[in-house]
Amino acid sequence: MMELIAQNMAPIMFVSLILFLLAGYPVAFALGANGLLFFLIGVELAPLSNGSINLSWPLLGAIPDRFFGGVVANETLLAVPFFTFMGIVLEKSGMAEDLLDTIGQLFGPIRGGLAYAVIIVGALLAATTGVVAASVIAMGLISLPIMLRYGYDRRIAAGTIAASGTLAQIIPPSLVLIVLADQLGRSVGDMYKGALIPGLVLTGLYMSYVFVMSIIRPEAVPALPKEARTLGSGVTSLLVALLIGCGIFYAMYSRLHESYGANADVLAAVVAVLAIYAAALIDKTFRIGLMSRLAQQVIIVLIPPLALIFLVLGTIFLGIATPTEGGAMGAVGALLLAAVKGRLNMTVVSQALAATTRLSAFVMFILIGARIFSLTFYGVNGHIWVEHLLTSLPGGELGFLIAVSVLVFLLAFFLDFFELAFIIVPLLAPAAESLGIDLIWFGIILGVNMQTSFMHPPFGFALFYLRSVAPKQPYKDRVTGKTMDPVRTSQIYWGAVPFVCIQIVMIGVVIAFPQMVMHYKGAPVDTSNVRLEIPASGSGGFGGGLGGGLGGGLGSPFGQAPSGGDAQVPAPGGLGGGLGGVPNFGAPGEQPAPASAPEPRPAESQQQGGSPGLSGPPPGLGGN
Repeated sequence: MMELIAQNMAPIMFVSLILFLLAGYPVAFALGANGLLFFLIGVELAPLSNGSINLSWPLLGAIPDRFFGGVVANETLLAVPFFTFMGIVLEKSGMAEDLLDTIGQLFGPIRGGLAYAVIIVGALLAATTGVVAASVIAMGLISLPIMLRYGYDRRIAAGTIAASGTLAQIIPPSLVLIVLADQLGRSVGDMYKGALIPGLVLTGLYMSYVFVMSIIRPEAVPALPKEARTLGSGVTSLLVALLIGCGIFYAMYSRLHESYGANADVLAAVVAVLAIYAAALIDKTFRIGLMSRLAQQVIIVLIPPLALIFLVLGTIFLGIATPTEGGAMGAVGALLLAAVKGRLNMTVVSQALAATTRLSAFVMFILIGARIFSLTFYGVNGHIWVEHLLTSLPGGELGFLIAVSVLVFLLAFFLDFFELAFIIVPLLAPAAESLGIDLIWFGIILGVNMQTSFMHPPFGFALFYLRSVAPKQPYKDRVTGKTMDPVRTSQIYWGAVPFVCIQIVMIGVVIAFPQMVMHYKGAPVDTSNVRLEIPASGSGGFGGGLGGGLGGGLGSPFGQAPSGGDAQVPAPGGLGGGLGGVPNFGAPGEQPAPASAPEPRPAESQQQGGSPGLSGPPPGLGGN
């Protein structure tokens, strides 16, 4: 019986961890306690395991090194507090409120306009904050009352807000992608590049759902009434400003291309954006009337967060900054934006620092527990058990990806993305790599899948965040004065279901079209026209042996052609002249003649640089 337990320690340990978590034990302490408990058991049962347990008491001394090397000295995870701080400062600065109001006015005249605005703002906040809680809470406080005021279906409104907030999980600079890159041993910059297109496609699928609902159920997503569109019309003015900006970009690109090469497009875009932004500010300040109020507001509100996105992601993609450095610049940029808006004070900074410290400590404790668990799990060959279990699934690579996606989707009902990343991903990565799966592609599939952990009932964190700010009791609307019904929890859950289905479809799309992710490698090299040519014998190539390169002085490394055009073959065994000429291996079927034994040279000859048994100067220097 004890031998059976010893030889199956890995599955027993994994099931015990699940029981710990289901019992409600904190994840970080469940990992650490489970690891230490089974370490003690494993050391005692090691003699009965027939070599399947490799644990001993001195191995406990490796735990401090694993803490320091994997947690304290991990520069990749240093980006987590930077991006967290940046997101919370931006949420406190009121940027989300300005974006929602402006984009809501822009899309207000069409059905579903407010829902489109929420999704677009969710994508912009995801590209600047990377924090789900900040996005969902900000949009829940600002946009949910407006959507309810103008007759939106409660389920569609709640689902749209929760789903758009979870875009922060897949659109860079996502905290999930930082942790996944660390656990998979890949570059955060490559992970960001690979996630960009899937994130934008998922945003488009969300907007497609709203579009379909505006056709099927137009009363559920009404347009914004004219009296609510305080900025008026002026889309034509905005389009003209964009066309002028494109013209400035083209002119500057043509001027800068010869001087700056590949960076000319970035510099031209910066000049064009600054010109349009300055024009909008001057027009608004001095009331010149060149642009409509709507165009002014859209340009003035949209460009600062877009500039911050470029400051963070653009510098990472261009190779100017590492993700940690990009996060630090983003944190400074967020402070500057908040200061420009006049909303930077010690209260905002202290709240951002407190929230950043809590999240960072949460991540570090989970990582420390995961290090203890993995030390024991690897000691009982658990990684080999998991790899054999997964690689033996039918269907090869596709079967593995489908099985892993189902597993992560089910575990996401009970675990959040940090726990999944630190517990499950290190076990899955070796099996994926042994099957030849690109780990960046695999990481993006897992990232989209982990996004569902925020959305599906009953434990989705985005649903909890929205529930915390959605009205629980009847309330009086401050604009219309009407008494509004509360938002029920069941309405939030049912509103999330269509978006969970969209996320599942997105997982299938990423699996079916890996090119969406693989573009991070750059353009493939076309080798169809590549030719390798060996120089001919008579033109000083390999046919001339090593003559001239090692023995014929410091001339061509591939030899020199004799004046007659034909290679001169020395006598068999001839190595004089410093390895010059074609080496003789004898006629076919004949052994080469042995070289005569070297005669001893006087000592003074060796002191003058001559080698024993070789006439002339030292090999490789010829007579030049």
